[in-house]
Amino acid sequence: MATILHKSKAIKLAGLSLAIFLVACTSNQRYKRQVSGDGSYLNTPPLKNLTIPQDISLPLQNGEYDIPPANQNGAVGKALDIRPPIQTLSLLSDTHTENSLTASRLFLTNIAENSAIWSQINAILQQKMIKVRQKNDPDHSLITDWITWPLGDEDIAIQTRQKIQLNPKNNQIVITVTNEGIKQGEESITYQAEIQRYNILILNELIDSINKLRSTATSSGGQGRYAIIDV
Repeated sequence: MATILHKSKAIKLAGLSLAIFLVACTSNQRYKRQVSGDGSYLNTPPLKNLTIPQDISLPLQNGEYDIPPANQNGAVGKALDIRPPIQTLSLLSDTHTENSLTASRLFLTNIAENSAIWSQINAILQQKMIKVRQKNDPDHSLITDWITWPLGDEDIAIQTRQKIQLNPKNNQIVITVTNEGIKQGEESITYQAEIQRYNILILNELIDSINKLRSTATSSGGQGRYAIIDV
């Protein structure tokens, strides 16, 4: 009887240990953005110049197949982020986007259909429960409060503050999204790729929501095609 009880306790202890191990693994999401393997490739010896014996004559040098020196300043090993870059959505007709390391922009035609864009942007932020820290309606600019992004491939949630600016430019309306701060817990992030990533994400949120508003207005027809849409 004592032997059976001892085996039962051992099985329960093993099951509890396994459960704790699985919980610990599921809480660590960084593996989703890291290369697999042991990183042994980092120990690859550097290239060496070809040593030519004195009695050997080689043809003239051709630089077509020369290997250029690699940039050694980037992240390597487990620190390398292998996630594909975020692309801006192409959902709105007669528009195009531009992305740089510091800003993401949406260009719309300056027509009556887009005359209510600023009101729609404010309504979208309110619908998504994104608080506004600072706003200048005459200047068509605002800065959000901290936005907490869902945990997908991070151990600690990323938080960003974004600036949204609307400017007329020739026959276009330009919506520009820039970053006013990004942090993970108490640590500030200045990595340009991360800043660009979240600029594009917030611009995609606006593009997707504007597209849905237009689809709703087209299907309902109650407020007219160019009316300010009440979210």
